[in-house]
Amino acid sequence: MATTLNPSSSILLLLLLLLLSPPLLQTSHADNHDLVRSSCVHASYPDICLRTLSSYGGSASTPRGLALAAVRVSIGRVQKASDFLSTLKGIARRERGALTDCVEQMGDSVDELSKTLSALKSLRRGGDFRWQMSNAETWVSAALSNEETCLDGFKEIGGDVRSDVRRSITNVARVTSNALYLINLIDDNRRR
Repeated sequence: MATTLNPSSSILLLLLLLLLSPPLLQTSHADNHDLVRSSCVHASYPDICLRTLSSYGGSASTPRGLALAAVRVSIGRVQKASDFLSTLKGIARRERGALTDCVEQMGDSVDELSKTLSALKSLRRGGDFRWQMSNAETWVSAALSNEETCLDGFKEIGGDVRSDVRRSITNVARVTSNALYLINLIDDNRRR
């Protein structure tokens, strides 16, 4: 014999369920934060990793989601650095050439990181997985090489421009290095 609830009992039951739900949601958020913390602890730059990815919450609930977030952060930092470098004024001819090359390399980095993002979004288990992971790792590595090449262009140049470029590009390279580490974690988790 089935029992039915009257409308007021149904409302009370619904309210009771709603009151019990927030701790479940908090646990989920805590689990996501634990994933970020446990993944970032061995990154090349753990403090930067934790600081840049801790706000991604639900979208970074898996190693793949965390890697996607890290690549998005890297793209944002590269674009910000490129915009900053484009605004530098009052520089000598030699600095201008290195700066132009650097801005171009940052554009290449954005392209390579965007390809990485696409590869990670369409990542599938099976025969193509290894190929897709290899591509993603190669593109992030190429973006890192572009960032290093940009810095190399300023080795023989001194002054404020060099220190501004170094500070900006070093920040980008650290975030990109962390993204590469987190992409490698996807592959490591698959092999276990």
